[in-house]
Amino acid sequence: MSRVLRTITSLAATMGIVATLTACSTAAKSARAPVAHDSSAAITRPGDPTFAAMQERGRMAMGVDQYTSTHTFDALPDGGRITLVRDATDTLGVRQIRAHLALIEHAFQSGDFSTPEFVHMRTMPGTAVMTQKRDVIAYAYRDLPGGGELWMTTSDSAAIAAIHEFMEAQRGEHHSGGMER
Repeated sequence: MSRVLRTITSLAATMGIVATLTACSTAAKSARAPVAHDSSAAITRPGDPTFAAMQERGRMAMGVDQYTSTHTFDALPDGGRITLVRDATDTLGVRQIRAHLALIEHAFQSGDFSTPEFVHMRTMPGTAVMTQKRDVIAYAYRDLPGGGELWMTTSDSAAIAAIHEFMEAQRGEHHSGGMER
């Protein structure tokens, strides 16, 4: 079984659990509140079906709706940073984000970029060099209020350029924010 297929299978199994927990959480909230408000309905969604499909794969991989989360990709002088934070109070979503980013930290450390490959349905720019240079890139996950962040740092100029290429591609395809170097 290919690495991407194993990742997809693992994510699908995890998402089955998350979907059940999300349904239970939603049902519990609606039982307590007389009127439910879907905050995602107020968000303008791009009409591009390719973008919508990528966002759905991202929801499957990350366990949260990216339309109701803030995802940024920063290119920094010594590497980069990915942040993912829920826009609303959602303890299950926050736990899901933190688990996802912690898994991504370990995957990237080992040169495994199959999750972004699944989300984007292609090999992401910069990941080949990031895989080759994995021994000179430090990855560090940290909790943030409402989510988490993954730092990628190095003093290797080729690795920095690859990380910046990866961040730029992520920003563009996710229609996301973040700092450019």
